[in-house]
Amino acid sequence: MTCAACGHNWFHEGEGTDVGEEKLARGAHERYLEAVRLKRKARSRATALGIWATALTLFVGVIVGSVLLRNDIVDRWPASASAFTGLGLEVNRFGVEFENVERLRQLRGTVPVLTITADVRNTTEKPRPAPKVRVGLMDDFGREIAHIYADIEAPIIGAGDSVTFSAVLENPPAESYSLRLRFVDPDEIEGAQRVVSSLTDTA
Repeated sequence: MTCAACGHNWFHEGEGTDVGEEKLARGAHERYLEAVRLKRKARSRATALGIWATALTLFVGVIVGSVLLRNDIVDRWPASASAFTGLGLEVNRFGVEFENVERLRQLRGTVPVLTITADVRNTTEKPRPAPKVRVGLMDDFGREIAHIYADIEAPIIGAGDSVTFSAVLENPPAESYSLRLRFVDPDEIEGAQRVVSSLTDTA
């Protein structure tokens, strides 16, 4: 006989078959059906696990890619910079970086002068506008005690090129211990100047 559900064949010898043998045959068939059901369930579970594993791999890939390519993402979508910064990830949205930073203390006549120089290199594959530079002077506790804004000599930095940056600060604080250089855009400078102007007017 053939099972309509699974197509499994077994033999039934008619009226004269012993009841025990018939039960045995029926039991063997039920065990076979149970094995088929378990196999289908295992296959279904494996498919589900495969789908979840693929989805997880894609998700991790997107996250890792976003972290590694965050500068490119911020370049195309500047509003995302705050999200990366909030996660503690540094973002170079200007596409340029400092190299060979040096400082020199000297006297110009009787005036103490601090000269800061550096190379600014374009790390991207396209020309970038040169941002302004904020130079912070830090004490030995890492607190900023003075700062100045300065321009990069070239307005545009070619792909892969380096240009020179130089800034001079007269009468620098004697307790200044280290430098902190970072790129800024004009909006940040204007905002800082408005705050200073407001505080001066209030005083």
